[in-house]
Amino acid sequence: MTYTYYPGCSLHATGIAYDKSTRAVFDKLGIELEELEDWNCCGATSYTSVKKTVAYAIAARNLALAERTGYDVIAPCSACYYVLNKTRTRMTQIPELRDQVNAALAEAGLETNLTVPVRKPLDVLINDVGLDTIVALQTNSIAGYRPACYYGCQIVRPYGAIDEDPEWPMSMETLFGALGAECVDYPPKVRCCGGMLVATSEEIAENLCTELIDWAVERGANCIVNVCPLCQANLDLLNLSGTTTKIPVLYFTQLIGLALGCTPEEVGMEHGLVPVEIEAPRIPVEVGSAPYTAPGGGS
Repeated sequence: MTYTYYPGCSLHATGIAYDKSTRAVFDKLGIELEELEDWNCCGATSYTSVKKTVAYAIAARNLALAERTGYDVIAPCSACYYVLNKTRTRMTQIPELRDQVNAALAEAGLETNLTVPVRKPLDVLINDVGLDTIVALQTNSIAGYRPACYYGCQIVRPYGAIDEDPEWPMSMETLFGALGAECVDYPPKVRCCGGMLVATSEEIAENLCTELIDWAVERGANCIVNVCPLCQANLDLLNLSGTTTKIPVLYFTQLIGLALGCTPEEVGMEHGLVPVEIEAPRIPVEVGSAPYTAPGGGS
């Protein structure tokens, strides 16, 4: 398997642990991630408030570059996932916009035919790789983890990244349950963390994050596992300033990586603000059993 990897700005900065752990997990699974050459910022949500056509052209440039690879695009950042899919949808629905954007792209010798899907790592791991393969390659126990699985807003609506109820997704719970973790019941799993309000209305963002953290603690979680670099940054930072109980906020790929035998350093555990003190010990291999081999020959 090969995918085009679009890290976006966050994964090369505050979300570096997401980048490290995503690459490490896919490497363990024998899946190649080819970083999109010469990618640019997707525009996030701010560009459309300035001029929508320009915002769509900036995002569509990445789609045009990705079409040259012929591979599905993996966008770990939820905002990137949302913006790139919004651009694909709007250009498909509005022929005039598509013509305007392609006219702008033509100045750089590019054109997009909107043929390449943009997907989240969680979707690829669940639906392309499959739970059986991931569990078969597990080498370390994550039974000591009791995660509150937090999905946030942008991967469930309006362009659902996973084929589930947008108000009650269960992909992470299913995945981590299969790997032996004890996921807690977490009703606010798709509530907003405040997003960019942390820069304009910090008190509102802090209140939203405090509710999410307190709820996880009350349900007995010893970590929050999420899929978005902005959610992780907000929860991790406001976790320190707005709550009495501190809880590690991890990327879901970090926990998978530990289960697959990655070291804490390989999945960027040192980048979190709240230290993780939960062990992921090696699972004893029964005498006479053969070790699993990852697709492509990796172990």
